Amino acid sequence: MTDSEQAEGLILVCDLHGTIIRVIRDELKVTESPLLGQLLIRLVDRDSVEKTLNFLLNLKTGGACFDWEINLRIQDKPTPLHFGGVALDGQLLIIGSKTRNGVFQLYEDFLQIHNEQAHALGTSAKAQSTLALVQGERDNVLFDELSRLNNELVNLHRELAKKNVELAQLNALKDQFLGMAAHDLRTPLGHIMSFSEFLLEDLATIIDESQLEFITIIRSSSEFMLALVNDLLDISRIESGKLELDLQPTHLAALIERNVALNAVLANKKKISIRFRQSQDLPEVMVDEERIEQVLNNLLSNAIKFSSLESVIEISLEQDGGRAIISIKDEGTGMTADECARLFSPLGRRGKPGTGGEKSTGLGLAIVRKIVTEHKGEIRVESEPGHGTTFRVALPIGT
Repeated sequence: MTDSEQAEGLILVCDLHGTIIRVIRDELKVTESPLLGQLLIRLVDRDSVEKTLNFLLNLKTGGACFDWEINLRIQDKPTPLHFGGVALDGQLLIIGSKTRNGVFQLYEDFLQIHNEQAHALGTSAKAQSTLALVQGERDNVLFDELSRLNNELVNLHRELAKKNVELAQLNALKDQFLGMAAHDLRTPLGHIMSFSEFLLEDLATIIDESQLEFITIIRSSSEFMLALVNDLLDISRIESGKLELDLQPTHLAALIERNVALNAVLANKKKISIRFRQSQDLPEVMVDEERIEQVLNNLLSNAIKFSSLESVIEISLEQDGGRAIISIKDEGTGMTADECARLFSPLGRRGKPGTGGEKSTGLGLAIVRKIVTEHKGEIRVESEPGHGTTFRVALPIGT
C-alpha cells in the first residue's frame, strides 16, 4: 500500500461527549449525511459500541490513545479501522485509517499543518506511557461498571425471552379462539342470508316499501358479515400456519375467463366493461386453483367496487421469463402512496367505501398477498388518486 493510500482516513474533532463538532478530513466518505452534530458511537457497528465508549473514556482520562481497532459503518457497511487520538483543551482529536501506519501518517500530517497545536499534541502523546498505570486502575473501575451493566442486560434479555414465549402462547390462543368463533358464526349467518333472499323473492310484491327495505338491509348486512367471517377463518388459518396448497397444473387463461364471468353480474350493475386479453399461449402453471381463484375474485371484485360507472377494467395475462404475469387495471378512484403502503396489511383499506357505497372487510388483500407468496409469487400495486389502480400478480411457471 502506498503512503498516500495509508494517509487516507478520517480526522474529527469531538466534544467530551463524543459529538462531532468539526470535520478536518473525510476521504472515507463515511456517510452521505453531514457528520457535524452526530455522535461517534452512531457511526460504528453495533458490536463496536462498547469498544468505542472505552476508547472515548480512555481518551478523556488518559489524554491520548493509539491503535484501537473499531468497526466503523461506512455507507452502512461495517469496515474495520484503526483509531487513535488525543485530548486537548476540552476537545478530542480523533484519527481513523484503514491501517495502523495510516493513523500515524495522518497524525504527522496534522501536526505539520497545525503548527500551533503541534507541541501540545506531541506532549500528550508522550504522556501516554506515564499514564498507563493510572489508566489501568481506571480501566478496572470501568470494567466493573461494564460488568454490572452487562449483567443487567443479560437479565433484561432473559425477561424479554420469557415475555416473548408468553406472547406467542397468547397469540396462538387468540388464533384458536378466532377460528372457533368464526366457524360457529358462519352457519347461522348463512341461514340469515338465505332466508332473507327467500323473503325478497317471494314477498317482494306483497310487502310494502319500508318492509322490503328492512329485508334488503338484513340480506346485505348478513352477506357482509358472512364475507367477514370467511375472511377471519382464512386469516386464522394463515396466522396458525395451516394454509395448505393443493398444487395442480392449471390453465390460468381459463381460470381468469371463469372469474370474469362470475363477476359480470356485479360489473353490469355499474355498467362496467371487463376486457381480458392474452398476449400469448402460456404453459400450465402449478397452482392451487381454488386459492388463485380466490385471489382473482378479490382483485376483480375490488376493481369493480372502486371503479366509476361506465368505466373499463382491463385484465391481461402474459409471460415474463419464467413467470406468468396477471394484471388487473381499473379506472377507479385510485390511492395515495400512503394508502398503497398499508394496502396489504389487515384492515389496510378498512372504512373506504366503493363508488356505489359497497362495504369492505379490509382483510381480503392481506389474504391475497399471503396466498400469492405461498405460491412463491409476488404481488405489486400501482396507483394514483383519480387515475385508477393496477394490481400485478407474478406466479412462477414450471413444476
